[in-house]
Amino acid sequence: MTTTTTEPATAPAPARARRPVKAAAAVTAPTPERISSQIAYLTRVLKMPTIGRTWEEIATQARDEGWSHAEYLAGVLERQAADRESAGSMMRIRTAHFPAIKTLEDFNYDHLPSLRRDLLAHLATSTFVAKAENVVLLGPPGIGKTHLAIALGVKAAQNGYSVLFDTASNWINRLAVAHNAGGLENELKKIRRYKVIIIDEVGYIPFDTDAANLFFQLVASRYEQGSIIVTSNLPFGRWGETFSDDVVADAMIDRLVHHAEVLALSGESYRTRARRELLAKDRDN
Repeated sequence: MTTTTTEPATAPAPARARRPVKAAAAVTAPTPERISSQIAYLTRVLKMPTIGRTWEEIATQARDEGWSHAEYLAGVLERQAADRESAGSMMRIRTAHFPAIKTLEDFNYDHLPSLRRDLLAHLATSTFVAKAENVVLLGPPGIGKTHLAIALGVKAAQNGYSVLFDTASNWINRLAVAHNAGGLENELKKIRRYKVIIIDEVGYIPFDTDAANLFFQLVASRYEQGSIIVTSNLPFGRWGETFSDDVVADAMIDRLVHHAEVLALSGESYRTRARRELLAKDRDN
């Protein structure tokens, strides 16, 4: 006889009590004051003051003209970038120590028929700086060489390059002080940080042998490393008179002109013409 074992029935699990469903919290739209406060804070943190000042104005323009979100974002970023670039340019111009701010737009080309405007326009793009090339401006006193040198330096600063200006005599004095203190190499290294240096008025004051050697080291240290803009009232054939040594002068010229645009200018001095016009006016009166 087979005995059948019956398993005891399993009692059903008690039903789990359901948690009451909470009502969704109402989403409160941020107020305009809160948005303004948040943007002010974020633009300070991100150091974007231009966006902090102009986002409302640009937002109004975007709404009026139906811009997309991406177009609005591009608009505010473009304004910030333009202001930052402008501020950088002003800083570079200020630290270049120009004796005065001169621009190519202010230059009077009428009395310099020998000046190639197409070449000057090319130099104004500052592509010579990227290639560590030089610019040499030769010509008699008073025709605007310093004006052109400063103007090209200003363009370089506006195009993002660091610039430092001084006269040839002051460059020599700076190097002599460093040399006497045993720090000439460090000084030359410091000067090499500038993408462009401007050496004005080569030839106006003669240099002794020591000064000529210092000047040669300045030029040689920048060979194919950084750009030099030079102005001189003397043709290259007379640079030996200034540097007291034809060999040093030739070596210096060789390094300057190897990668350079040389502008030999001729024309009447601004000052001579102004004086003649003034005298003529006095006679007429």
